[in-house]
Amino acid sequence: MKTRPNEATITCSIEPFRDGNSQGTCTDIAAVEAPLEIRFGGREGTILMRTPGHDDELVRGFLFNEGIIRSASDILSIERPAEQPTSFNGQTIEIRLAQSLQNRSLNRSFLSSSSCGSCGKSSIDSLAIEAPPVKSQISIDMRLLTCLPERLKAAQTTFLQTGGVHASGLFTPEGDLIAIREDVGRHNALDKLIGWAVGENRLPLAESILVLSGRISYELVQKAVMASIPIVTAAGAPSSMAIDFANRYDITLAGFVRPTSLNAYTHAFRIH
Repeated sequence: MKTRPNEATITCSIEPFRDGNSQGTCTDIAAVEAPLEIRFGGREGTILMRTPGHDDELVRGFLFNEGIIRSASDILSIERPAEQPTSFNGQTIEIRLAQSLQNRSLNRSFLSSSSCGSCGKSSIDSLAIEAPPVKSQISIDMRLLTCLPERLKAAQTTFLQTGGVHASGLFTPEGDLIAIREDVGRHNALDKLIGWAVGENRLPLAESILVLSGRISYELVQKAVMASIPIVTAAGAPSSMAIDFANRYDITLAGFVRPTSLNAYTHAFRIH
């Protein structure tokens, strides 16, 4: 089973069993997970385990959400060395930051897996972020809000093939899809989406709705705070810290969104 560096899916051989009996061998499609090494001026930075595709957006979103950059102009260049690693189908991206950011601390050496959004943090206090509460006049009809998870799912092309990736989507208050990104890591999917917004100079996203494909963890709410997204919703459940962060930063948080119902955990005034 081999993959090419930029493939998001692969074809693999499987032997399905049904009712205790083998159905013989056949092929299936799986989502790719591969390492992306980020280097700064030749120095080791971090490794992101991600689904290949939209890597530049992933890097921009990751650096923005980590507080290292504030706009796309803070990155002078994103380059791929001619010689790429071959182990685990990995790739390397070389980042050159603006001169004013050259001395910023980049000593957070850690392995960021596809299921971890706070790996390498050294203390509980370091989980806090420096950001103001989200201010927005956005309002959305509850009946429209309940439709968004299904609209997101319909746009998840890689998920429809593999069933193995998460998605983050931005919607307008009228329910129109603005952009969607998929990845094996829920945090990567949102980093890609916010990285797209950074590159398109769309921040802050104060008039957008974020729809997540799975549960809502506090790291995802943190990223929404950084991008000033006022409404975060998902078909899954939020964690206690996600609720706490959403309440603290004035984000409307809705979980267990179904076609006719939802649970509003914080700041329900934006839902009518």
